[in-house]
Amino acid sequence: MNDFKFKIPQNIEFGVGSLKKLPEIMEENNSKHVFLISDRGLESIGVVKKVKEIIEGGGIKCTSYLDVVPNPTIGVVNEATKSYKESKATSIVALGGGSPLDVAKAVGVLATYGGDIRDYEGMNKVPGPIVPTIAIPTTAGTGSEATASCVITDEEKNYKFSMISYETLPKYAILDPELIMTAPASIAASTGIDALIHAIEAYLSKNASPFTDAMAQKAMELIGKNVRKFVANRQDEEAACAMMSGSNFAGIAFAWAKLGNVHAMSHPVSAFFHVPHGVANSIILPTVMEYNALVDNGRYEVIYNYISEDNEVVKDFKSEMLVEVIKKLNADLKIPKSLSEVGVTEDMIEEMSKDAMKSGNVLANPRETNLEDMVELYKKAL
Repeated sequence: MNDFKFKIPQNIEFGVGSLKKLPEIMEENNSKHVFLISDRGLESIGVVKKVKEIIEGGGIKCTSYLDVVPNPTIGVVNEATKSYKESKATSIVALGGGSPLDVAKAVGVLATYGGDIRDYEGMNKVPGPIVPTIAIPTTAGTGSEATASCVITDEEKNYKFSMISYETLPKYAILDPELIMTAPASIAASTGIDALIHAIEAYLSKNASPFTDAMAQKAMELIGKNVRKFVANRQDEEAACAMMSGSNFAGIAFAWAKLGNVHAMSHPVSAFFHVPHGVANSIILPTVMEYNALVDNGRYEVIYNYISEDNEVVKDFKSEMLVEVIKKLNADLKIPKSLSEVGVTEDMIEEMSKDAMKSGNVLANPRETNLEDMVELYKKAL
């Protein structure tokens, strides 16, 4: 067993209706003026208004920045940071999927330490604590409320880079399943599979430990048995609770175990072709699982048992059985079969492969991967 360490430095509140505890949490943090970071989509369906009313109903001033976009850019981060500084707020509420949560982390860093967000690319470049942040995820997918990662797109280079520091972990997280029960089926599907991939890649990672295994296995159990039900009926409260908690556990798992080739490959796909992160991950997953099967040490069967609809004990399990059940799950949830279906073209494979190889996730992938391997993986996924 490898040496390992972990810490859970956050306050996490889970439960249907737990959003109403937001003013209480802010009072604990002695915050009288918060900066709400979200997006126009959540504004259009009334979620932003609901959260603002809860905040202001607690006697707390609220200033908003709502122009976060999918695969958020350096420009968005700079604009949001400027607005935060002008507001004179003392804490941040991040409301949404991975994009608003990532922007909130970046704003917290720049508002505290200044500079360019690219200065903090890589591991542990943030020198200390940032602006106190409360994360309120509205998708059961990213797990960003529990991770040290922040992914931002450099538009000039068509490159997605990561800032990874445990200083950026939100101080609080509110996990209210009611917030994911209005998601469109397509969003529920892509983010749900993304959360499952977080758990799978953490479980297969070279950095896996007994702690991350426990988190990843519980996440796979909760998500694997509920993602189909949740996508079919987002009003299924039990399924929504399982997805929300499963996503969080998966986030904790990969915060410490890291990920693998699926995420290394998906970031360039999103940067070059603007494919939503969860969709790119879902399409790439079967290809990478087939590639990694060569080094399976029994974990594929464990994963298979969590996500298969067949409750029978499998005799003579073979790794390709997991690949096939993942393909079926994607098909059931109407995930596109190939990268070409979402606009990816072969002429960019070489450049995407070079970018993918820069990802630290490649080092955690269970099977060693070089540039030639990466090119072949992209071609197969195409």
